[in-house]
Amino acid sequence: MINNFHIHLYYNESNINLAKDLAKKVEEKYSIKVGKFHKRNVGPHPMWSVQLSIPTDIFGDILSFVAINRNGLIVFSHPDTGNVLLDHTEYAIWMGDVLDLNLDMLI
Repeated sequence: MINNFHIHLYYNESNINLAKDLAKKVEEKYSIKVGKFHKRNVGPHPMWSVQLSIPTDIFGDILSFVAINRNGLIVFSHPDTGNVLLDHTEYAIWMGDVLDLNLDMLI
């Protein structure tokens, strides 16, 4: 069972404003929750990131919107099934470069 989805927008100092603009557009269009914009690597994520929490019933719509509006940002998305390792590996969807996650912290 999928509880919800997470979409992580990855950025750095030079493109953080692109991530903020995209997150704001998604938040306004779909009334979803946008997390904190981290300026350090958090959890298994190998870059600065922000998490968008997405209900399952609108995930496809939001993922499509992000795909055509990401402006070169790396996007990592995954379901929340309760199995964090599978969620971040087998069930993951990448846009742009595929990065190595710090999976040791998920085991």
